[in-house]
Amino acid sequence: MTDKPEQPGGLKAELLEIALDAAHRAGAFLRDGRPEDLGVAATKSSAVDVVTEMDIASEKLITGLLAERRPDDGVLGEEGASVEGTSGVQWVIDPLDGTVNYLYGLPSWAVSIAVRVDGETVVGVVYAPMRGETYRAVLGEGAYVNDHPARVRPAPDLELALVGTGFGYRAERRARQADVVRALIPHVRDIRRGGSAAIDLCDVALGRLDAYYERGLNPWDYAAGDLIAREAGALTGGRPSEPLSPDLTVAAPPGLFEVLQSRLDELGAWHD
Repeated sequence: MTDKPEQPGGLKAELLEIALDAAHRAGAFLRDGRPEDLGVAATKSSAVDVVTEMDIASEKLITGLLAERRPDDGVLGEEGASVEGTSGVQWVIDPLDGTVNYLYGLPSWAVSIAVRVDGETVVGVVYAPMRGETYRAVLGEGAYVNDHPARVRPAPDLELALVGTGFGYRAERRARQADVVRALIPHVRDIRRGGSAAIDLCDVALGRLDAYYERGLNPWDYAAGDLIAREAGALTGGRPSEPLSPDLTVAAPPGLFEVLQSRLDELGAWHD
């Protein structure tokens, strides 16, 4: 018996192969090419929400590969890449998720690539070079880390749950998020803040976190990790009866998901 996954066929197989190739190339570039004097190239929502020259170069590497191999596809990238496309296929790219970690030399950063076909995410790849791990999923085919099946941890009671989260970069939002954490932390095992939404979602898929939530994520932050978490057995969403969105992203195994989602809704985790 082998842990190696069955390979998907047709279009999904092609998209997975390209996503893996692009993520590994970009990840190797980021790992091996990081300058010792790496600095901030630009800021986004605030002075502490940074972009480095490597974010930009990584996105150019990925979009260049896609232009060669899938020139008719659409692209949505964090650092400004935007192509409508005509094929019904869209690539959702975070060329460096965990930029502040990368800037400081911390290991928790990744390249995240998802592929949507007619609006539905069918492939997700997250490559974390400093962990030596590649997480991937194909819709309906399960989730894997380095060719080994990924599966969520069985749902504990909320009081025993290790919960990951993250914080925005605007002072007003951070203050509100701190209020939510302060109210939540007495009722869970503990809180973790890793600094990469893509990795946090994959850690739910692997049972390294029981749950994860965050307000303020964009599609490139969660698209790949969301599919990986769901294919590993997690439920994902936003507010009750709503899909995950920039307002709120929640991921956890069934049984814990509903309890945590309800508690976060009561705490107003979906608004500043």
